[in-house]
Amino acid sequence: MSPDLLLALSLADAADEISLGRFRATDLLVETKPDWTPVTEADRAVEEALRERLAVERPDDGMTGEEFGGSGGGTRCWIVDPIDGTRNYSRGIPVWATLIALEEDGEITLGVVSAPALHRRWHAERGGGAWVNDDRIRVSAIRQVEDAVLSFPLEHPIPALAGYAWHARGYGDFWAHMLVAEGAVDGAVDAVGVKVWDLAAIQPIVEEAGGRFTDAAGVARIDGGTAISSNGHLHDVLLEALRPISR
Repeated sequence: MSPDLLLALSLADAADEISLGRFRATDLLVETKPDWTPVTEADRAVEEALRERLAVERPDDGMTGEEFGGSGGGTRCWIVDPIDGTRNYSRGIPVWATLIALEEDGEITLGVVSAPALHRRWHAERGGGAWVNDDRIRVSAIRQVEDAVLSFPLEHPIPALAGYAWHARGYGDFWAHMLVAEGAVDGAVDAVGVKVWDLAAIQPIVEEAGGRFTDAAGVARIDGGTAISSNGHLHDVLLEALRPISR
C-alpha cells in the first residue's frame, strides 16, 4: 500500500471510532441543513477530526468535505463524506459509511469506504485492485438484464428496465455501488443530486474491481450530479434506460 492509502485507512479508523461512539445514542443531536437534508453532530465531528489530521500529516494538500466545504489548494485534494447515509445513521439503521478519496491532478487515485456498523471496509488505489476487508473483489460477469440484479433510487422515477431485471432493489447511497464492486449487484444508479463527496471514493473501487463508473451521460466523472456503476457488460443498457429520466 502507498503511504497515502495507509493514511486514508488510518483516517477511516479515526472516523469509525467517532461515528460508532455516537451511533444509536439516545441524545444524538440531529439538525436540518438549508437543503433540507439532515446532519448530525457525528457528521461534523468526523469531518473536523479528519481535517485536523490532514493539516498535520499532509499540510500542503487541500480538502473538500460535505459539512465544511473546501480548504487549501495545490494539485492534491482529499475528498471526504464524513457519514454517507446520515438518514440511516440518525435512525439507527447500520447502512452508513465514511468515504475518503484522494484526487491528484484531476484524477481520483484512491478510495476508502468504511462501514463499521456493517463490519466492512472497501478500499482501492490505482493499479492495486479493489478489496473488502482482506478479500479482493471483482464485478460480476452477468451480461443479460434478465439475469441481473439492479439497484435504482426510490426517490426518483424508476425506468421500465427494472421490470425486466431478475431482481431490482433500491439499496441506496454507497451500499449499492459497493455491491456492484463485490459482484453481488450488476448495476446501480444514482439518478440525480449526488455530489463529489458522495462519489469520489466509489469511483476507483468500482473501476479497480473491473467495473465501469460514469455519470448518466456516459462520462467517467464524479461531478456530473448523477452516477452509474456496473460490471461493464450492462452499462450501455443502463445509460439508454436512464436517458428519458436524466434529461
